Amino acid sequence: MSEYVTVGKVGEIPENTGKTVEVDGRLVAVFYADNQYHAIDDLCPHAGASLGAGYVEDCVVLCPLHAWRFDIRDGTWCDNRRLKVDAFDVRIQDDDIQVSITPKVVEEDE
Repeated sequence: MSEYVTVGKVGEIPENTGKTVEVDGRLVAVFYADNQYHAIDDLCPHAGASLGAGYVEDCVVLCPLHAWRFDIRDGTWCDNRRLKVDAFDVRIQDDDIQVSITPKVVEEDE
């Protein structure tokens, strides 16, 4: 069973933006887009920039340093879908945004 950590309150992350939080000693980017909350690893694997500070459009975050693009729903790199950063389950409990500390497992389509 996954453990969840409260990382904020519903409504404090504006639409199509992100926020960096620490979850179990790890930096996680939490986004609000398409009327849902999503969470992925905050650090871009290219140069370590904060994805939580990136521009979000159509559930894709643009790394502010070198413009690498990641799908905030599952962490995949948009230019090569085989590469990805960890994605985490998010749930709402009352008015709390909670993130699982266990990376989510995404099934392959192939």
